[in-house]
Formats: sequence, C-alpha cells, structure tokens
Amino acid sequence: MDLGTAPGRNLEHGEGVGPAETHRLPRVLGVSHATAIVVGTIIGSGIFLVPEEMMRAVGSTPMVYLAWVTGGLLTLFGAMGYAELAAMMPFAGGEYVYLRRAYGDLMAFLYMWTWFAVAKPASIASVTTGLTRALAIFPSMGWLDGYAVHAPVPVLWSQLFAIAMCWAITGLNYIGIKKAGDFQLFFTWLKLLLVVAIVVACFVSPVGRAANFHTIFAGAQGGFAGFMVALIAALWAYDGWNDLNMVAEEVKQPGRNVPVALVLGVVIVGVLYVGVNAAVQYVLPAASIASAPRPAAEAMARVSGHLGAVLVTVGMALSILVTLNGTIMSGARVPFAAAREGLFVARLARIHPRFQSPATSLVVQAALSTLLLLLVGRFQQLFELAIFSEWLFYMITTSTLFVFRSREPGRARPFRMWGYPLLPALFIAASAVLLVYSYKSNLRASMIGSGVILCGLPLFLAFRRQAHDEAPRTN
Repeated sequence: MDLGTAPGRNLEHGEGVGPAETHRLPRVLGVSHATAIVVGTIIGSGIFLVPEEMMRAVGSTPMVYLAWVTGGLLTLFGAMGYAELAAMMPFAGGEYVYLRRAYGDLMAFLYMWTWFAVAKPASIASVTTGLTRALAIFPSMGWLDGYAVHAPVPVLWSQLFAIAMCWAITGLNYIGIKKAGDFQLFFTWLKLLLVVAIVVACFVSPVGRAANFHTIFAGAQGGFAGFMVALIAALWAYDGWNDLNMVAEEVKQPGRNVPVALVLGVVIVGVLYVGVNAAVQYVLPAASIASAPRPAAEAMARVSGHLGAVLVTVGMALSILVTLNGTIMSGARVPFAAAREGLFVARLARIHPRFQSPATSLVVQAALSTLLLLLVGRFQQLFELAIFSEWLFYMITTSTLFVFRSREPGRARPFRMWGYPLLPALFIAASAVLLVYSYKSNLRASMIGSGVILCGLPLFLAFRRQAHDEAPRTN
C-alpha cells in the first residue's frame, strides 16, 4: 500500500494546485445538477415530520417560525462560507480539503474518519430505514414488517429492503456521477412539484382557517430550552446543505456554479419549508399539530381524505429516495480524497477506468451501511451520535475562512462570503451554543460521538508511521 507518493500530496502548495490530472474525477455536473444536489439532499422526510416536534417544544406559531427562520439563516450563513471555500478549492472531499490546508493532516484525518466510520454510514442507514417505514404505510407493503429470517439472528424484510435500496443507489453512482446527477435533477423537480401541490391543496381547502395561526399548545416545553429543541429540529431538517462541497471536483465552472447552487438551493428549501409549515398550520390548530406523528399527512387527510394522505406518503418516499442518492454520492468522496492524498487506505482512491467514479469508496461505504442495517435496530440513535460531530466540524470548517483570509489575502476568490467577518463569526458562535446545548441535553450520545472522533488518533498515527516506513521504497 503506497501511502508516501499519493497523487494529491501537492495540494498544500501553490494557488489552485490540486490532484494530478490522471487522478481527478471528471467535471460533468452543471449548475442545475448542483442545485438539485443541494435541494434534493436537504429535503427528506424532515419537513413532513418536524412540525410536530417544533410545536411541542415552543407551543405557538410565532415561535415555530422564529425557529424556522433562525435555522434557515444559520444554514444560509454556513452555505455562503462553504461557497467561498469550494470556489477557492473545488476538489473532492469538501471539508476534508479545507481543514487539511488550514490546520494540517491530523484535523483533516479526524474529520474524514468521523464521516467514514459513523456519520455517512449511519445517515445512509437512517435514510433507507425511513424509506421502508414510509412505504410500510401502504397495505400492499405490509410484508416489510415481517421476518425474513428468524434464526440465528432475526432479520426483517424491511432491513433487507433497505439494504437493497442502499446497493441500488450505490450502483447508480458506481456507473457515473452524470447518471446519478440526472437522477437527482429529475426526481428533485418531481418532489418539488409534489410539495407545491400539498401546499396549494391545503391553502385552497375550505377546511383551513386563518384562526389556526393564533392557536397555542398549552403543554409546550417553552422557554429557551424549548426554543433550542425547535431550532435543532429545524437544523436537522436543513441538514445536508454541505454535501455539494464534497463533489465540487465534478461540477463545471465551480467558481461560479457551486456558490450559485449553494445559496440558491438553501433559499429554495427555506421558502418551501416555511410554505409547508404554513399550509399545515392553516389546516390544523396547534394542539392537533403537537399530537400528530405526521402533521403533513394529517393535514392532507383532512383536506382530501385518504388520497391526500397517500400523496404525502408518496412525497415522503420520493424525498427520502433523492436524499439517499445525494448522501451516497457525497459520502464516498471524503475517504476517496483522503486516500488520494496518502492519509487513508490507498485502494479507496481507485477511480473506475470506464465509469470514472470512486468505485471502491462507494462499495466500502455501502458495506458499512449494510452492516449497520443488519446489526442496529434504532437508526435515529445512530444519527444522534453524528449530530455533535457534524456541528463541531461545521464550526471548525467555517473558522478556516479567517485562516485563509489572513494567510492568503491575495488568493483569487471567485466568490467572497457576504457579510464577512460578521456572518461567519455569527455562524461559529451559534454553532458553539448549539454544541454546548446538545452536549448537555444528550450527554451520552455526544460523549460517544466525541469518542469516535478520538478513535481516529491512533489510526492516524498508524498511517503516518506506515507512510514514513514505506517512503524510502517509493523514491
């Protein structure tokens, strides 16, 4: 395993210098594909589910919208910072690239390890399980809740179906990002049409009342703690906005198209989220929202009966499928980038000679996700393990803006973050508050997440030692 002469070691030197041409992924995605990756990956099942959690946390329409707007602005600030970084360094791996250039190999490796070992496989497992749960609502799909294997280890049909979907979308990405990008673009448009149809149907329905916006849920948690619960729910619904950065190497004219896609995509999502939440509140009073496991489905059931609930379920399933594609697409680029630069298993840097995809990285990612799907029952717990780590690295990555502005003031920046230095500072401060609150409120999961990060330290030292031992043989 040749770690000392990996093709991307020259990333540290010179403006715009990246991986060797023979080890680069092809630039085949246009701005429409890039925007679809942002919008399609963000909009999953969250918008159909979190209004209930948010209402139970804050209890009133104004506070719900304050949480949505605050979460949307924080996401937009983060996206603008990431847009500047991606325009400067449009290479595969996203945060890995920026952290390595700003803070060195160790920080970049710990980020890569966290994403490779926990965040992305757990996210894929959670998304595929969410898809099976959405489909299991239909009577014809009731078999998903049955056992496929009873012994020695019980396995549900839903687990096998989730594994099959994981490998199917992995296969789509294996045969090239252009095909996966076309899939993302088409089905993102389709699910946007479904979301708009749900919003319109609610607002034109005679069962809706503007008075519902003035109702309250008396049993809400309330206070700052309640607002933080609602904000975390909103940020979970917005999560995935950074995935485009991981595939920036494959976007045409990245200096222009990546910033446009990031900013436009987050704005589109924010408008749709507020619209869906307003449509649900127009039909349901606050108490009904707080007691409905699927508020959007409940609202549509009141508007148009069983057909409305089916439409929401189809919308959820389609949204989850597109999110799965974006998650698989982006996740494989992080270990690929580290392997290409000699910081991880060299085999993961393999580019398929025909399909020009990070083939081995995709397969390994699917295998890890399959393992989680077989061994772990409650996938939301896995995702909770990654929340602390995700926001920790969002915060650290955004801080690299200050490093690069100070260290490389003359570097060409195709896009400059608006409101610098105030807005990135606000994002970092808000991330710190969120981290402290989430750590205290979910101490066990946060400590396990921190432990996962720290487990990368001995592994990093082992790769460093191996690279040093093999270096003389690679001259």
